[in-house]
Amino acid sequence: MWGFCRCRCRQGGGADLSGSVNAAGPVRSVRNRYIGIDYGKASMGGIKVTGDRFDARALESGEAGPTASRMLVGAYLRRLREARGITREDAGYEIRASQSKMSRLELGRTGFKLRDVADLLTMYGVTDEAERATVLAVAEQANAPGWWHSYSDVSPSWSEPYLGLEQAASVIRVYEGLVVPGLLQTPDYARAALAVADAAAPKERVDRLVRLRTRRQEILRRPDPPRLWAVLDEAVLRRPMGGAETMRAQLRHLIEACSLTHVTVQVMPFHAGGYAAAGGPFTLLRFPEYELPDVVYLEHLNGACYPDRPSEIDYYRHLMNRLVTEAEQSSATLPILRRILEET
Repeated sequence: MWGFCRCRCRQGGGADLSGSVNAAGPVRSVRNRYIGIDYGKASMGGIKVTGDRFDARALESGEAGPTASRMLVGAYLRRLREARGITREDAGYEIRASQSKMSRLELGRTGFKLRDVADLLTMYGVTDEAERATVLAVAEQANAPGWWHSYSDVSPSWSEPYLGLEQAASVIRVYEGLVVPGLLQTPDYARAALAVADAAAPKERVDRLVRLRTRRQEILRRPDPPRLWAVLDEAVLRRPMGGAETMRAQLRHLIEACSLTHVTVQVMPFHAGGYAAAGGPFTLLRFPEYELPDVVYLEHLNGACYPDRPSEIDYYRHLMNRLVTEAEQSSATLPILRRILEET
């Protein structure tokens, strides 16, 4: 599976992301029947980048964060450029940027210089002063550091894009074959997983990474939380990370999480034999506005990849759909967890 990723990986030391010791949703129409989520109703205030106007009302609640702001502005600029038949190369020349930088800007993967945004709006024919002021205000908001930046001293630089994307997502779908996903870990389990990743890490660093992981989980307690759908190999539930007591507490935590209406956990049992995605974990993120592309996130020991070609994103969407249909149904998860808890 890893051979499919042709993206440039972000490298670096350290670890903390999807939860490995180191989502987004399925294909619309046909794929919706596999998991029963009405993505048309997923919302974060109603981000709009359709039509000729820029609607930033979705950001008024403050929940979206700088990543969502960057994605919103980037998608809007891309739409304007494409509507006017301007190539990415020509737009980049206008602001003294390479095609690669233009791609990152339009995907919301990097911050904006307000002068560049203003120049692009002029190039794309946006002359309405109120419209320009709105876009520039959101672009300025997009440059504000997210809360996770306060953990940059312990979290690797390649983790920051994912942390922001996770906070902005309306649907998070994850497959894990080794460890419980970070959004569902207890503090003790997280500490044990981090110790496995870096046995020489100072206690202070591990403690801060555990706090970061716990802070990430707050999105599941928001008034309008994202939909979390996790497919776990049975080995994840049976490997006693941190010892038997830590694992029992983790299993009880998963049982409690399954009671949340926005959390679904499925188990890939041992008796299923070989199955799709056995090569490694991955996460799919979907965002409230259809104009924003889904994001694929692949994490490994010292870096991460974000494949963004349409064919690659489709590959992982269909791969997740296969996992959902091959795993035990979600109605079987609680009995499985309780049985494993008794045996642990």
